[in-house]
Amino acid sequence: MSFLALLLDADLSDAERWSDALIAAGAFSVDVADSGAGTASESPRYAEPGTDQSLWDKNRLTALFAADADVERALAAAAEAMGAPAPAHEIEEVPDTDWVRATQAQFGPLQVSDDLWIVPSWSQSVDARAINLRIDPGLAFGTGSHPTTLLCLRWLACRLPRGASVLDYGCGSGVLAIAAAKLGASVVTGVDIDAEAIAVSRANALANGATIKFGLPEEIGNAGPFEVLIANILADPLELLAPVLASRVRSGGSIVLSGILERQAPALIAVYSRWFNIKVWAREAGWVALAGARIAI
Repeated sequence: MSFLALLLDADLSDAERWSDALIAAGAFSVDVADSGAGTASESPRYAEPGTDQSLWDKNRLTALFAADADVERALAAAAEAMGAPAPAHEIEEVPDTDWVRATQAQFGPLQVSDDLWIVPSWSQSVDARAINLRIDPGLAFGTGSHPTTLLCLRWLACRLPRGASVLDYGCGSGVLAIAAAKLGASVVTGVDIDAEAIAVSRANALANGATIKFGLPEEIGNAGPFEVLIANILADPLELLAPVLASRVRSGGSIVLSGILERQAPALIAVYSRWFNIKVWAREAGWVALAGARIAI
């Protein structure tokens, strides 16, 4: 099934109103993106608490219509509802596409280290001798491709002590916990506040033949302390959770924190230095992972 796409630009003050008006005029959906995307004026938004989550000063709206829709008429109706003239615009045909295959094409085998790969179920393993984690994109965060997840996986691949006990705090898809189990951890536990994430993690662990205890916080209780705790969440919750996470790491054990923008690292290092000898371990695409050892209790 093909579609027609209407593309126009809108200021910050009008973007949401234009979106609503176009939906009311018959659009199936309206995508709002940075008009400067791909240029020097691009302004990234990370949707992290405490950061700017507004739309952009200039927004590119892409409204999707049926192939036989009268898009000009729909735009005129939206403009009338706005009380504004129809803006400059383009109309493009969106050809019929196998969207499942198109989505799968975006996710191929991902090499984490010499001996660790993330491989979607529809792809063949590149290196049969390596550890190949079968993780498909889904409802829970963590396919391995995001810089924050990749940083944690790299730490596990080169720093995880064999036989260590591991807690994956905020497990998402379970990819970090599964990697830890496959890399030789003796006991692995994953916790998340999202029941859907727990269900996805359990299914992924089963698919990979990994024995891991996943649960909501109330199901995991006060398990531990662990030799390794890894938390790939966001800076604000990491700061709030610092005492809780520190209490789950035994003396001399390791903590790995990610989901942190480079500019946020100094503040988090200051917070966690109360319990850990901690510093930036690695950087990737503007994100950092912090790692450190638990000071003797």
